[in-house]
Amino acid sequence: MWCLELLLPLLLIIPDADSQWNVWVPRDISAMTNSCVVIPCTFMYPSSIRPYRGIHGIWYFGQPYPQLFPPVVFKSRTDVVHESYKGRTKLLGDLNQRNCTLLIGNIGAEHSGRYYFRADLGGANIYTYPDFAELKVLDQPSIDVPEEIVSDENLELTCYVPDNCPDMTPEIQMDESNTAVMSSTLAFVPRPMHNGQLLGCRVYYPNTTLVYERLISLDIKYAPRSVWVNVSSEVMEGSSVTLHCEVDSNPPPRISWMFGDQELLWDTASNVSLSLDDVTPKSEGIYTCVGDNGYGVMNTSLYLSVRYPPREPVVNESMTVQEGTSLALHCSTQGNPAPTLTWLKDGELVGTITADELSVLEVMEITPQGDGQYRCLAENEHGRASSSFNITVERPVLLEESKCTVVREGVQCVCMATGNPEPIIEFYLADLNITINETDNRYNFYTHTDGHMSTGMIKLREKGERVNNGGPAVNVHCSISNVYGRESVLLELQQEKKYMMAVIVGTIGGVAVIAFIIAAVRYVGQNNKKENGNPRQDVVLENPALFYSAVKKDKQNLRKKVLKTELLGSKFNSILEETTGEDGDFQPVGPMAGLERQELNYAALEFIGVRPREGAPGRGDDGGNYMEIKAK
Repeated sequence: MWCLELLLPLLLIIPDADSQWNVWVPRDISAMTNSCVVIPCTFMYPSSIRPYRGIHGIWYFGQPYPQLFPPVVFKSRTDVVHESYKGRTKLLGDLNQRNCTLLIGNIGAEHSGRYYFRADLGGANIYTYPDFAELKVLDQPSIDVPEEIVSDENLELTCYVPDNCPDMTPEIQMDESNTAVMSSTLAFVPRPMHNGQLLGCRVYYPNTTLVYERLISLDIKYAPRSVWVNVSSEVMEGSSVTLHCEVDSNPPPRISWMFGDQELLWDTASNVSLSLDDVTPKSEGIYTCVGDNGYGVMNTSLYLSVRYPPREPVVNESMTVQEGTSLALHCSTQGNPAPTLTWLKDGELVGTITADELSVLEVMEITPQGDGQYRCLAENEHGRASSSFNITVERPVLLEESKCTVVREGVQCVCMATGNPEPIIEFYLADLNITINETDNRYNFYTHTDGHMSTGMIKLREKGERVNNGGPAVNVHCSISNVYGRESVLLELQQEKKYMMAVIVGTIGGVAVIAFIIAAVRYVGQNNKKENGNPRQDVVLENPALFYSAVKKDKQNLRKKVLKTELLGSKFNSILEETTGEDGDFQPVGPMAGLERQELNYAALEFIGVRPREGAPGRGDDGGNYMEIKAK
């Protein structure tokens, strides 16, 4: 809606007879260029003064002091005026009626300024009034714009044009969005879209060619209505990235970049960019751009994803566990994208492959086969990493050297075991229901510890009753234990039959040797008697040669040792079998018990017919006193 506002002159009539010199003119008055203007004027003078030869008046421009020779706009006594006002001015009022209203036509910009009125009542009664009317010559209409135009609030804009020319009445037309409405006031609800648009006010005078226009740009204040940022993006660890933010608002907002509750950057502008250098996984997260211009707040967020290879997995510490224990093995890591986690035991796949940052491998009732190295391997498209640890299934282990052996005194049982901590060894005699340990001094119990290996030994002097197969009834159990477990086994009896054979053969051999010695002594004695009185011939044992065979050891299998004895053409054989360990040691039995940790390999003892000593008398080939003894 438009309205026309007209400025009418204010005429003050003061009937006070005691008035002094006064004048009433509009302090400010305006007119359109090339039009006219009427300056209303009323003056007063003291009532005691009687005008002499009538009342005259003069209008000055610029200043009121005649002595400074200001330009004369109008003079009632003569037509002498300043050349810029010639033909342009006319007194509309009647000075005798104290009306000094002035008309100025066809005004231009040079006529803008202050106008003073001077009253001439004759004689010395001449007075220039200090009050003035200031004329503004306009070349376009005025638009009354509010100090602040806020979006979505009702707005009224008024277009003003002076109407101080009685011969010319203006008409006003306001243009907004190319729509012409005949009105002096425009009312509407501005939107952000109107910001910066031009609004025009056009004034024209009918029956003339005078047209005046004014355009203004609308400054619509509105809260941020859009915040634009980068789309969520992915970057590699160690690279750089720039985040852009642009806000649409009026006035420009305070833009701030936020990471969580931390403000990283801010500036008052329509757009702000945040640069991130050498990004790390800690840089990953939600970044928010906030725009605030006092009329409203708006924000938009983006997610920055930082890609990186898996970190070294965090796994269990190496551990020692008891057999039968159930375990939960943990592997955790970080990577982007989420890595796959693979469990390996001694290089072989165990469990399942997990596409996550945490994997738990359940090991139920672990067995000795579960002992080994466990490795967790983390992989994604950017790399791999792994961590390993060891699991030791700790239990005492019985060594193969554990056994019972027949010895001369009876049966000797040895039990050997390893473990950490070192095992405790006990013997159990099942037939007697007796447990033998280090607190029991019976049966010659002996124990020894060397590092993580323990050795226990007992000697049984009684070999027990015979069983169906003819062997001795030896029933000895070895029990080994530590904090991680216990194991008990029946010890195997070894070398019993071989020992009996060795005793028999050894006895026969011993008897034969004794018989041989007796026979040799008697034979020598008889020869001495027969030769009594004859020159004695000495029997000398010449260069007895003793040859020993090389010692040979077989560390893997049973080894036979043969003792071969030849005496006067008779031969006695004795076979002895012994079992040795990897170190070549053995347990001697029977008559060989006195030769502990020695070996007698193949040996032959031969007695060959005697022969005479060279250069000495003898019987020659008649079986004399000279014999040669050789040992092979």
